[in-house]
Amino acid sequence: MRNTYQAPVLDELEADPTTGELELEERHSLRRVAGLSTELTDITEVEYRQLRLERVVLVGVWTEGTIADAENSLTELAALAETAGSQVLEGLIQRRGRPDAATFIGRGKVDELRDVVLSTGADTVICDGELSPSQLRNLEQQTKVKVVDRTALILDIFAQHAKSKEGKAQVELAQLQYLLPRLRGWGETLSRQSGGSGRGGGAGGGVGLRGPGETKLETDRRRINQRIARLRREIKAMRTVRQTKRARRHASGVPAVAIAGYTNAGKSSLLNRLTQAGVLVENALFATLDPTTRRTAAEDGRVFTLSDTVGFVRHLPHHIVEAFRSTLEEVAEADLVVHVVDGAHPDPEGQVSAVREVLGEVGADRIPELLVINKVDAADEESLLRLKRTWPDAVFVSAHSGVGIGELHAAIAQRLPRPAVDLRVILPYDRGDLVARIHRSGQVLNTRYTDDGTELQVRVNEQLAAELESFRDGELMR
Repeated sequence: MRNTYQAPVLDELEADPTTGELELEERHSLRRVAGLSTELTDITEVEYRQLRLERVVLVGVWTEGTIADAENSLTELAALAETAGSQVLEGLIQRRGRPDAATFIGRGKVDELRDVVLSTGADTVICDGELSPSQLRNLEQQTKVKVVDRTALILDIFAQHAKSKEGKAQVELAQLQYLLPRLRGWGETLSRQSGGSGRGGGAGGGVGLRGPGETKLETDRRRINQRIARLRREIKAMRTVRQTKRARRHASGVPAVAIAGYTNAGKSSLLNRLTQAGVLVENALFATLDPTTRRTAAEDGRVFTLSDTVGFVRHLPHHIVEAFRSTLEEVAEADLVVHVVDGAHPDPEGQVSAVREVLGEVGADRIPELLVINKVDAADEESLLRLKRTWPDAVFVSAHSGVGIGELHAAIAQRLPRPAVDLRVILPYDRGDLVARIHRSGQVLNTRYTDDGTELQVRVNEQLAAELESFRDGELMR
């Protein structure tokens, strides 16, 4: 069944040229059946786990928390499945102390699941958790349909949405790390061996000293490990480039603000509203993966960068966090984190906890945080009152309608790091380059034009203050 997913937010944004419609149109025109591809076309005779999500049944195990928490988790899994291009037919939750080691939901419930699969005509079961290879195999053998876990589903969505070279490399690395322990083949069958160690190289035992060689499955594992090593080297090189750019921004004294938050909380819409960036906006989970950085200015003229980052989700796969670590470090190196929360979501508190957990993993929990409650135009009054009591310092906005954007601008400007040095200088009229640098990376408090040049009272960083020392007029104040 071909995917017919349409983003309802499109009609509302057709008149706005800053929402990435061209990119969105291209994405929809190239929509495909979801696949977990390793691109290792030279590997043969191995059954890879191809995701063909069409008609699916969701299965969750409720081990802790309230029933509302379990239902919210399954609702989110349904949204992930729809984003990947599937049609959700049924959702089942089982209460257990812990998932069954063999079949995830317990042997007695597998028959019930099989009956639901038959009655609904589903061709795939998606489990709300990461399954071991044996759990996947046992469930498939007993339900007679393909079984996919939450991690594979998220990886598939990432594979569809990654566009940049770095994003694609990061997704492929995460896919291969997930796939490696789940390879299947004829590993124990000597009739399917890749070669011998002696002369002749034929399959199987032979004359002379030829050994059994390595099985095809072992060959595939070796090639995947080689590919993983190559991807890690490429990502490390890209990380060096990213660090160089960050160092250049730090040297210029331009503050960095990172937008972080749960997936589909409206981070890209907010970036577009603040900077006219033209980033893709789609009512789907993980619509944008590649970070976008734009320069903008506060009302007092101070320039700063604003970066959009990959969205987070509950139980974000460890493979994703590791593979995207170089990208997530953009948040850890920022001067301020604008944490965007979906105010219309049934569990915004859970979203905030999940995001802060991932920020802690990448060392960004020490960065000052500005909490922004988005989509206030879609939230009910009771929920907004509750959120205002929970987070009294948060800014409430709507990236779609523009409500609260002015207050957000002011809140960001107030939290930007202030330059450290107050200085009065007289700059010759032929040093317009220094005036421009002060406006770009510092703050001009007062301006007066004299016969000797432009007299400025400024607040700048220590590096620029040292360069302005020869033009100083008056006391240098710290």
